Amino acid sequence: MTSKLLGALLAIFLLSGALNEAAVLPKSVTELRCLCIKTHSERFHPKIIKELRMIDSGPHCPNTEIIVTLQDNRELCLDPHATWVQKVLQVFLKRAENRP
Repeated sequence: MTSKLLGALLAIFLLSGALNEAAVLPKSVTELRCLCIKTHSERFHPKIIKELRMIDSGPHCPNTEIIVTLQDNRELCLDPHATWVQKVLQVFLKRAENRP
């Protein structure tokens, strides 16, 4: 293997790892696995959240998972232990209780 090819393969591997940060695995792969590979911990305004899903821990995954869909249809996994995420959860739960 030439050093250029090896360098190109290494660059592709590193780039794919960087692009998978806070990624959500497709449903076909995840029937018995965690959906969240990594969690997003930077704050952002809750108004850009279009949908919020909370998946409790169970036999499929030992972690509680919080997956949000943003206005631009990106999906992010949030850190359920972060204070700002817990506040956002409370707001969404209150909204759900008030809906008929």
